[in-house]
Amino acid sequence: MAFIIAVAQQKGGAGKSTVTANLAAALAADFRVALLDTDPQATLSRWAELRAGQPAARPLTFEAVSGWRVPASIDKLARDHDIVLLDTAPHAETDSKVAIRAASLVLIPMQPAGPDLWASEATLKLAGSEKRQALVLLNRVPAQGRLKDQIGAELDSRKLATLGPGWGNRTGFATAFMQGLGVTEASPRSTAAEEVLASVAALKALMPG
Repeated sequence: MAFIIAVAQQKGGAGKSTVTANLAAALAADFRVALLDTDPQATLSRWAELRAGQPAARPLTFEAVSGWRVPASIDKLARDHDIVLLDTAPHAETDSKVAIRAASLVLIPMQPAGPDLWASEATLKLAGSEKRQALVLLNRVPAQGRLKDQIGAELDSRKLATLGPGWGNRTGFATAFMQGLGVTEASPRSTAAEEVLASVAALKALMPG
């Protein structure tokens, strides 16, 4: 059975689609990976369209559905893939609950700022109600300043675990995304790629077998 990762965050603009795309592209080097876009904004769908015909793009299965069709699509993709990543919609508790219920792991992208931390409480509550493990992925971390340390201390006080050290606020992520690629494909020797691979290594440690 596939390892299912629901990328969820109630706050818009946290970088869910960027996180989902980059993890999928990196994981596809070693696994059969499927992506399911359940967000009506369809950001990940646009990325998948751009990906077609890119020589550097690793093979991925992509689908976009929403509402009552989501559980059936998850089940279908899980039968034929090692990993299924779900990009969920912000502000949609019902759809998020469906995705979280199906997940092996709930991954919460979070910028190192108070509003993102507070918005994550709803997602963490959903994960807890479904008895699913939840991890925070710090995203768009500024190169300088104390924000990361402050948010890190707050996460520690709440006993919230993170997936690796997090990702910096790097233009490489946006550049790769606009090409339909992950940074590990577009710039495999970049610092951004190293950050993604650190998260992938942490994910592999969580996967059975």
